[in-house]
Amino acid sequence: MTSNSKSAPSKKKRVSKPRTRLKSDDILEMFVKLADDRPNPETELEYNSPFTLVVAVALSAQATDVGVNKATRVLFAIADTPKAMLDLGEEGVAERIKTIGLWRNKAKNVIALSKMIIDDFGGEVPQTREELVKLPGVGRKTANVVLNEVFGQPTIAVDTHIFRVSNRTGLAPGKNPDQVEDLLERVVPESFKKGAHHWLILHGRYICLARKPKCEKCVIYDLCKFKEKTA
Repeated sequence: MTSNSKSAPSKKKRVSKPRTRLKSDDILEMFVKLADDRPNPETELEYNSPFTLVVAVALSAQATDVGVNKATRVLFAIADTPKAMLDLGEEGVAERIKTIGLWRNKAKNVIALSKMIIDDFGGEVPQTREELVKLPGVGRKTANVVLNEVFGQPTIAVDTHIFRVSNRTGLAPGKNPDQVEDLLERVVPESFKKGAHHWLILHGRYICLARKPKCEKCVIYDLCKFKEKTA
């Protein structure tokens, strides 16, 4: 005998978004302390225009800011506009960034993004994330740095330092940079969003080190949820 009863539809699992482990008052206090510690945070990459910042950040993947600055001082002295970069050519760029990792591919991207800025954007660096990520060698992180640093937009570019600090402190736990970025955008107080990227990255670079954090020098020690504190 055939049953006419329909089986109950299976329930879809609701995927919960990562949540901060800190109270809103603690998050506010955290950024007050970070801001007091570094009142004027800024990128340590050297640049003189939106274009040179795009190039510098694109070159910084798997490289240190110190190493990038050493190369770009020579590069930008010769070519600091899209047209000048195209005139220099891929081999010319490559010759001047050989000290940076993945220099061959990066030289190719620098020439390609210079051409696209001229052909598609009238020689000016675009001011939206959607347009920036179209440039060869420019991902979401690079776009966010440019938008924040030169165009004053409250974006947060999650690199290894920010990813580490966000997870360790409990501010914005996440399994990948996108999750961390999404949570930071939700929990960072509006008044601190413009500088949040720099405060977190500099804190991770100089205090909350990967192997052995300098907890004895940490201004947010009492707010941090990291279990393996060194002090």
